[in-house]
Amino acid sequence: MPRIIAIANRKGGVGKTTTTVNIATAMAATGKKVLVVDLDPQGNASTSMGINKRGRMASSYEVLLGEKSVSEAVVWTEVRNFSIIPSSPDLAGAEVELIDLEHREFMLKEALVKGALNYDYVLIDCPPSLSLVTINALVAANAVIVPLQCEFLALEGITDLIKNINIIKKRFNPTLELQGVVLTMYDKRNNLSQMVEDDVRNYFGKKVYQTVIPRNVRISEAPSHGKPVLLYDFRCPGSQAYISLTGEVLRREKELLAC
Repeated sequence: MPRIIAIANRKGGVGKTTTTVNIATAMAATGKKVLVVDLDPQGNASTSMGINKRGRMASSYEVLLGEKSVSEAVVWTEVRNFSIIPSSPDLAGAEVELIDLEHREFMLKEALVKGALNYDYVLIDCPPSLSLVTINALVAANAVIVPLQCEFLALEGITDLIKNINIIKKRFNPTLELQGVVLTMYDKRNNLSQMVEDDVRNYFGKKVYQTVIPRNVRISEAPSHGKPVLLYDFRCPGSQAYISLTGEVLRREKELLAC
């Protein structure tokens, strides 16, 4: 079985998708076979990898509802060892369809157990809400990475997310762990970023990655070219930060497996 990592935050615009596709790209560059599951109805992870929305046949929506297998929905990207299950706008209504299903919280886990055996890692890009779709991701996952934007009120809502993670761990998934919190959109010229970092590190301690992701125009530009920033501009500060972050993620994975 692959290791499954959910990238989640109930707040939108914090860098979940960017973190997902760039960690996946860096993992793939080390030889890991990586699958990204795009569970956000907006489909930003799919767009970030240059996948034509009009050309999508099967999606994470069908996989979640058990209508398609993982192998039927997988799309290979231009990055070797990196494939993706693209999103669909239909995911916005998936909660209504899941609500009456038996084992509704385990639908994604069952699909991945059956169909993702050939991967080393599965990264799940979660929607910015605690819906049944996100719950499915957390039930399926071994670990969670939480991107946290370095702005005012950054901690608002994250304590609720941690409580939700603990509830899901208690009720559905006893092996679920918070792998770490990554600070994103960090502006070293802004005292506020440093204040937020201090608050987050005081609150979460060693769970916060040492690497911070800077506010970088190349990161913002990359999705419009259908590329992760690691392919768009390998030498920019954003790319180098994601390479460093991926190293930390892989080291923590080894630590979790050793426990």
